[in-house]
Amino acid sequence: MPAPVPPDRITIQNLRAITRVGVPDSERGEPQEISVSLRLLPAFPLADLGDDIARTVDYYQVCQEVLKLAAGGERRLLETLAEDLAAMLLARFDLAEVGVELKKFVLPETEYVAVELVRRRDG
Repeated sequence: MPAPVPPDRITIQNLRAITRVGVPDSERGEPQEISVSLRLLPAFPLADLGDDIARTVDYYQVCQEVLKLAAGGERRLLETLAEDLAAMLLARFDLAEVGVELKKFVLPETEYVAVELVRRRDG
């Protein structure tokens, strides 16, 4: 039996977003840059798009929506921002599944800290 074919996906790697996130008030006091990486599994195969942008997930629009949500408001937890992003992407785009990885560059002893999650569309 042949191996199953992996699902089609769109990847956005290391989108630089500005946000206010952190447990201490002082950390949220100034905007900071985070890195956002997304793995988007469309709810449809990519094979039959007919080279038509309207039939796929517009990754430019995805990036704009991510930047807007990240810049809006402030959150204490990076985990909360990741959940908010995943919920927004599943609600606004024709996706079966989304993977979100956020990297924050706040601890001087580390290259970064990260949160990663995967969420699927219900139903």
